Amino acid sequence: MNTSSYGKSRRLNGLFAVVLASAVSASCTTSATSDGWQSLFNGETLEGWRSVGGEAPYAVEDGAIVGTMTAGTPNSFLITEQEYGDFILELDVKLEGETTNSGVQTRSHISESGNGRVYGRQVEIDPTPRAWTGGIYDEARRGWLYPLDLNEEAKTAYKKDAYNHIRIEAIGNETKTWINDIPVAHVVDTIDATGFIGLQVHSINDSSLAGKKVYFKNIRIQTENLQPKDFPSGIYTVNLTPNSLTAYEEQSGYKLLFDGTSNAGWVGAYKDTFPAKGWDIKDGSITVLPADGGESTNGGDIVTTEQFSAFDLSFEFKLTEGANSGVKYFVTLAEKNTGSAIGLEYQVLDDERHPDAKMGKDGNRTLASLYDLIKANKSSRSTRNIGEWNKGRIVVAPDNTVTHYLNGEKVVQYVRGSDEYKRLVSESKYKNWENFGQADKGHILLQDHGDRVSFRSIKIKSL
Repeated sequence: MNTSSYGKSRRLNGLFAVVLASAVSASCTTSATSDGWQSLFNGETLEGWRSVGGEAPYAVEDGAIVGTMTAGTPNSFLITEQEYGDFILELDVKLEGETTNSGVQTRSHISESGNGRVYGRQVEIDPTPRAWTGGIYDEARRGWLYPLDLNEEAKTAYKKDAYNHIRIEAIGNETKTWINDIPVAHVVDTIDATGFIGLQVHSINDSSLAGKKVYFKNIRIQTENLQPKDFPSGIYTVNLTPNSLTAYEEQSGYKLLFDGTSNAGWVGAYKDTFPAKGWDIKDGSITVLPADGGESTNGGDIVTTEQFSAFDLSFEFKLTEGANSGVKYFVTLAEKNTGSAIGLEYQVLDDERHPDAKMGKDGNRTLASLYDLIKANKSSRSTRNIGEWNKGRIVVAPDNTVTHYLNGEKVVQYVRGSDEYKRLVSESKYKNWENFGQADKGHILLQDHGDRVSFRSIKIKSL
């Protein structure tokens, strides 16, 4: 065989192999670039995706995936055939209509019950006045994990009737979101280490939305050598790992008030030691044991040994049926009164079964209210079933603006010491206490009201 012909043949075969490899690469849904990004959408077909859930149609129009809102069908999803673990995902989304929403599913799954229901963490797209775009919702499972009441400055990030750039980092147990380069949400969650990515067309109740569209384009992902983007300190973290702090939370100034295993940092109200009875620390929780349903008739209230002025306090609590308790703040212990110690109180209560919910004035003794002063403005989204963990939060700003949150939603806000505040006090059970709730600093208190209530993940940041 002529060696020059052999060499020519090898070069032709090599060229054919390169051309074939390029053709195969071009036909794939994902194509890698030199910086590690892979396209999840080739701009022409829905290869690598499939429709599940409802019957809203998906098509390709002008280089975008377009979903059309359809009456009479449940939530519809276009999901990736491949599942992903750690990733950084970027895409552009535009939504028609202002009374609906959409979302991007991450590490999600399909129910095995037979109804084909998609469930998992969703990054919200919300053009309504609520403006929770970039928040994190647990579709068909736990509900809202990160409402944007927790990061109100980010509510202006979304632009209506325009493409919005979304960045999602899912690395380890942490999910972070950006909308148009503005940092929005941070959730730490130990479930769903892998799953598919999905594009949602929401079900509609308003017939005028039928035919409206959702557009998705420039969908790309990184899965290796991930470089997280800086996330500025001060943005609130929803940490669903009990009694823990992330490095980000520690850098932001948070510390645990309950370590999950001991009573360190706590004593009985008006005492030098922790109560010998009436409280139980077990399985990562600190629990008031049931007695007779009376105030401080068993173990009594417990308070932090440390005092606080301006602060951001988070805690989780779990009620039993008919239970009553509370988290008090600016507790000075100067009153030396009998029963529960005096302080501003975030009410912890079973509203349906405990009579205290119907006492007071205009519902100001219900769950998450400023007890006997201001009723919590709760929605169905912010409540949980008895026996489930709730997330409470109290923020006292340096200017004395106080905010109560329940499961991420803002439910009470007032200014401590203002004329309106003083008026409310003058009409309450605290009217005879001089300068009630206006101390410069005070203890945090967990109330013994004689009912079983558990607490955990108690953390605070001084402001």
